[in-house]
Amino acid sequence: MSETYDFLFKFLVIGSAGTGKSCLLHQFIENKFKQDSNHTIGVEFGSKVVNVGGKTVKLQIWDTAGQERFRSVTRSYYRGAAGALLVYDITSRETYNALTNWLTDARTLASPNIVIILCGNKKDLDADREVTFLEASRFAQENELMFLETSALTGENVEEAFLKCARTILNKKIESGKGGNLGLLGFFWGLGGSWRGFGGRFGELQGIDGGERGGSVPKMHQDHPE
Repeated sequence: MSETYDFLFKFLVIGSAGTGKSCLLHQFIENKFKQDSNHTIGVEFGSKVVNVGGKTVKLQIWDTAGQERFRSVTRSYYRGAAGALLVYDITSRETYNALTNWLTDARTLASPNIVIILCGNKKDLDADREVTFLEASRFAQENELMFLETSALTGENVEEAFLKCARTILNKKIESGKGGNLGLLGFFWGLGGSWRGFGGRFGELQGIDGGERGGSVPKMHQDHPE
């Protein structure tokens, strides 16, 4: 069983623990809220094929653990990422204050040109808000980030966050001629091999073509718990 796509983008979901990163990924792929969500151990994986500007784009999405003790492990997953969702919790000032460190990691370890969208998650908990929309939008503007507030619970702006990021990569990096055919932007280093996820999670990746246009690969297993 294979699927065909025009482009392959590697995405990251980064940010502090407890911001709802795994729930955002689950909502995007499964279109439902992940009720029994625990802190991610190491890295989780999911994939989805979407239509972006008339092109078929496969997103390979890596959800990284937010706890400090996993930082040395998760940093190895930044290589070759084309885009990232940088997530904070609008009800937690602490997660917002940590954004600069996460942003530095992404631009240092992935690429200075990685396309990043800032996501203020848990928009459904507006009554408990500690970070205003205006403050976060200023931070995004100062750091040349796109910005949306999302809710993994209701699904508000979740799909739009991923699609907006993918659309920007397509427009700025490819159609403008700045990025060529993805090359390192869509690069995945598990070529022909398989990955064993952390915490007993498995994601077999075989025959990945590194993001060339018109590639065909076997269907990927979504590496997150149901």
